[in-house]
Amino acid sequence: MPRIDDYSFLFQKMFGMPKRNITGSFQLSQLNSSSVQAQLKAAGINTNSKQYKAVMNEMMKNGNGAMYTNVQAIKNLMKGYDKDGDYIDPTTGLAGLLVTEENAASQKRIISIPESSKNEMFEQTKKEFLRENGVLNGDTTKRSDVYTNMYRKVPKNDRLAAGYTMQQYERAYRQAFLAAARKADPSWEIGSPIPAGALDGITRESVEGAGKSLNVKI
Repeated sequence: MPRIDDYSFLFQKMFGMPKRNITGSFQLSQLNSSSVQAQLKAAGINTNSKQYKAVMNEMMKNGNGAMYTNVQAIKNLMKGYDKDGDYIDPTTGLAGLLVTEENAASQKRIISIPESSKNEMFEQTKKEFLRENGVLNGDTTKRSDVYTNMYRKVPKNDRLAAGYTMQQYERAYRQAFLAAARKADPSWEIGSPIPAGALDGITRESVEGAGKSLNVKI
């Protein structure tokens, strides 16, 4: 998941702008002053909220006390975090998908994911495998939609692990299709038409049952 890289709130000395900033702006070092706190309160900003604290943490991490911001910029940035202070992915509108130092270690674990999601990934992988003759086409794939649909079905704190788990299933399905195509025609190569009927009889359950022999963590 992408890190926050829009630091429009940091505009002191940027692109030749003057040291003094526009009306209503203030330096980050002044955040705790009574006047700035009054501005924040008047704007309806709860400075005790995890959203606010997450924004301040990000600002301080990427800027310094001499940088400038304003109340509206803070309010806009707070919309990018949920009530727990977790970053909301702008593509999916979901939180819990940003890898951080705190959660990186727990990401790579296998958890139970919805059967409907596994079915969707199996069918989508098969469809794309046949359509693209085994080529992984980043321009036409809809795999990200499958992941997003799954993320909506699992608790926020499980989303990273669910994504990792789904990757293992997806890899197993693809490996099974590759093996079937090569079994039907040993001379078959990725990019060539899939041998007729090569994937007939391959089910999601049969692939998952052979997971260990496929050397895939499922």
